[in-house]
Amino acid sequence: MDGVKYPVLTEKSIRLLERNQYTFNVDSQSNKTKIKNWIEHFFDVKVIAMNSYRLPEKGGKKGSMIKHPIRCKRMIITLKTGDSIPLFSEQ
Repeated sequence: MDGVKYPVLTEKSIRLLERNQYTFNVDSQSNKTKIKNWIEHFFDVKVIAMNSYRLPEKGGKKGSMIKHPIRCKRMIITLKTGDSIPLFSEQ
């Protein structure tokens, strides 16, 4: 998927769907331009704004080792009015 891991479905992201904003977890090395181009070509939509932030680290301790899971970025993508991304397949 070229940097996009999966869509995020939380209470906040479902509220944002009403404002035509979609939330995705993306690879931490991806940049906004790369993700924007991928979303526009794959879903055939027009992206008008993007916000990104890194998720906080959640460390754990097992014995004497401290582990930190791999972090990813979360992107909130605003689409042009009238465009939409199908998050669920209709079966």
